[in-house]
Order: sequence, then C-alpha cells, then structure tokens
Amino acid sequence: MILGRVKGEVVATIKHPAYASWRMLLLDRITPDGEELGGYLVAIDAVDAGVGQTVLVIDEGNSARQVVSDPRAPIRSVIIGIVDEITQE
Repeated sequence: MILGRVKGEVVATIKHPAYASWRMLLLDRITPDGEELGGYLVAIDAVDAGVGQTVLVIDEGNSARQVVSDPRAPIRSVIIGIVDEITQE
C-alpha cells in the first residue's frame, strides 16, 4: 500500500468503459512524515477523497479490480481510505 496526498482531479472525456463511473485523482506519494517523494500516481477514488487529504492507496491490479468489482477492468490503483492520523514511535 502507498500513502499519498491528493493534488487534484484528472478529467478525461474519452476513457475505457471501466472508468466511466469513477473519479480519477492525481496523488503525490508521501512518507509517513508527510514529505513528498517526487513521484505521482493517478488512482480511482473509492472513498470520495478531496484535494489536500492524505489517502491510502492499493497499487496492485488484482486487489484494485476486486475493489471495483470488475475482474477484467484495466485498473491498477484505487484509493481505499482517508488517513486521519499517522503515529510513529
């Protein structure tokens, strides 16, 4: 799983039918301390996340397809949670 921060929404007028009912969000990968790692990710939003929120992302095709209930969908990354707090020792 990956931690990310939502930076914006990706809008496409023409896309694969598997994406038709899903929002796509642009994320920056982050460390548990909130530091941006410099990479980005586009993920399907399954939890209604908003810009600026820290989210938990599945970045593995089979798990992502299970979340969207379509075993043939060409989907790799899905936001599965909004992070309220990260505690480290």
